[in-house]
Amino acid sequence: MTAPHLDQLAILGAKPAFERPLPVGQLYFPSWEKYEARFRDIFARQYYTNQGPLTQELERRLEAFFGVRHAICVTNATIGLIMAAESLGLKGKVVTPSFTFIATAQSLEWANLRPAFCDIDLRTHCVTPETIAPYLDEDVSAILAVNLWNGSCDPRTLEEFAAAHNLKLFFDSAHSFGCEVDGVPIGGFGDVEVFSFHATKVFSAAEGGCLTTNNDEIAKRLRNIRSSYGAGPPVPVVKTSNGRMSEAQAAVALMSLEDFPAILARNERLFGLYRACLARAPGLRLLEPTNVSKTNHQYIVVDVEAETFGLTRDQLLRALKAENIVARRYFHPGAHRCMPWADRDSGKTAALPNTETLCERIMQFPTGALVSDEAVARLGDLLETLSKRAPDVRKALEE
Repeated sequence: MTAPHLDQLAILGAKPAFERPLPVGQLYFPSWEKYEARFRDIFARQYYTNQGPLTQELERRLEAFFGVRHAICVTNATIGLIMAAESLGLKGKVVTPSFTFIATAQSLEWANLRPAFCDIDLRTHCVTPETIAPYLDEDVSAILAVNLWNGSCDPRTLEEFAAAHNLKLFFDSAHSFGCEVDGVPIGGFGDVEVFSFHATKVFSAAEGGCLTTNNDEIAKRLRNIRSSYGAGPPVPVVKTSNGRMSEAQAAVALMSLEDFPAILARNERLFGLYRACLARAPGLRLLEPTNVSKTNHQYIVVDVEAETFGLTRDQLLRALKAENIVARRYFHPGAHRCMPWADRDSGKTAALPNTETLCERIMQFPTGALVSDEAVARLGDLLETLSKRAPDVRKALEE
């Protein structure tokens, strides 16, 4: 990392502040010694997949971690979301937010369902009964809520709302591994919750995921849908898949579980550093985790108020890219603006004002294993400079 003077910016011709790209994802991996030992064990045993001993051990440990009856590991979270929808026997439409990763909506299409996109609360970025209610009709069979940004929906309120309307409720909890609501781990709410173990997530198997539930019958269906191996007693399901987790994925996940307390502590420290540096940049608001008593600090999400900061979110992204800072806009556009859904409805599903606002203002800043305390401090200096020299930056971007 170089150390430019405070008034120098790469977008204005100076050398980038970072010699190597500073990424957004968590990217925590075990030490080479642990990795090598685990993989030598796999190769010596010559058991590579099909619900092997490491996957079974991981499921047992995750059940204890989440405090749930069942944790079913899968190859990735998208497969998990499809399996969740299939296990619930859904038909017709599922109300889900447009402000989410595209796979949330795509999973419903794969399960022969139709997403009914609803808006989100502008403060929490999550769905509420009030944002869901306008989209309920006789064709809706479930709610797929999304827990975002180190935080959560209000799960108990959603459970009550779903029960009152005789709807199934499941959660895309890819962002919320290790978070708690009033001391209760996220993982046991609704009918099913789905977690991602992608390398960019706080808990990593390099790739993978799991489903959690306290419903024995749903768990039986999930295991039978996943594959014939480790399925347990056969139960009727509409379809089966190859959704099983490999022993290699389970090995990385088990090591991540051992390292998880240290990962949480490091993320919390980085979050605190960001909170301090962003306080020096008017117009940039750090999103604090909502509805949780414990958080994983997985994301640094910032709302860019262009009139105060001097640059729009997209202008700021371009200026940071010149400094080798790989910040991202999430989510853009909303899923309802993407194909195939953009051409389907022109009525209320196209009018999601809070979603539209956030899609133009929200961005993620780098954090995780490859981001140092010094990097956050340098980034804070850059943000101050970018705001002070915003007219020059805007002019450079127009040229």
